[in-house]
Amino acid sequence: MHNAPHCTDRRTVHPVTTPAALGAIAGELATQRAIALDTEFMRERTYHPQLCLLQLAWADGATCIDPLALPDLAPLRTVLTGAPAVKVLHASRQDLEALLPAIGMVRPLFDTQIAAALAGESAQIGYAELVRRVLGIELAKAHTRADWSRRPLSAEQLEYALDDVRHLLPLQAALEARLAALGRLDWLAEELAGLEDPAALAVDPEQAWRRIKGCGGLDPGRERLLRALGAWRERRAIERNLPRGWILEDGLVREIVLRVPRSRAALAALPGMPAGLIERGGAQLLALVQAAEIPDPAPALARPRPDAHRSAQLKRLTEVLRGTASELGLSPEVLATRRDLEQLLDRRDECPALRGWRRAAVGERLLAAV
Repeated sequence: MHNAPHCTDRRTVHPVTTPAALGAIAGELATQRAIALDTEFMRERTYHPQLCLLQLAWADGATCIDPLALPDLAPLRTVLTGAPAVKVLHASRQDLEALLPAIGMVRPLFDTQIAAALAGESAQIGYAELVRRVLGIELAKAHTRADWSRRPLSAEQLEYALDDVRHLLPLQAALEARLAALGRLDWLAEELAGLEDPAALAVDPEQAWRRIKGCGGLDPGRERLLRALGAWRERRAIERNLPRGWILEDGLVREIVLRVPRSRAALAALPGMPAGLIERGGAQLLALVQAAEIPDPAPALARPRPDAHRSAQLKRLTEVLRGTASELGLSPEVLATRRDLEQLLDRRDECPALRGWRRAAVGERLLAAV
């Protein structure tokens, strides 16, 4: 193992804070076949990520661009949102979301986390661990919780930020070689194509209820209420640009769904319910409860009886999944999750394991097992 090289080992300009310097960087990037890309952003107090730093690396250079000093990143739009240069990122979804308002949809893409998973690494392997495993380089971890919106940024912070891009192009080359040897470049192309849909970066308010954990086994009325609360909270968070938990915490969503409060007093009696929320949104919450048409008093939630046949099916599917993953040298969740297996039993047409390369790799075996 050896430490990451210092930024003086390659032609580096940072931070870029003027339109003239940004234009020069855009011109440099226009000649490249591959561009490494990462962002630092803040979203602890907002719904939408606030882009605070943009890091770029190419064949013989690297830089940090300061979007707080340069709110107009238009010079980068052409080179980052189109061919020929492939943009190389790690675990790209949140970076793409942060860049979308400022630049547009970054494409074409290479995601080193996805490539690594298809090459046999763990499904959610982190960048530093991947660099260590593939390139034998140890990265510093000193600024993982830095406030990237504060200025000025220190030289050490900029060094740390540049480390997040300087190794992406070597990773891309190594992972492409591994996938080519395994005959899985088609798998990778299919996975990467799915990243290039801007709609996939947004949460559909009507589907937001699926992100709320701990709400299984509901009767139909309570499920209607859960769906309505999830959509109401998501829309309110988007409109006000606030974290969804600041609008209504998951725990309070569950309390409303389980207890079905029908008055302001009943809302106020829920553990942890802020008085301000009742003032600002109590009427809307009560209207959602009423619209769910839950009988009064609300029926007791019956603990669902274990379905022995279904449990046996899931166990059999899990065994097939694990066996196939072992044969392919993959983490099982790269092929299918438990939720995917449940969808196979309940709503077969929605199961991701029956689409694309996964159908040939594991889907047909799962169907045979059912």
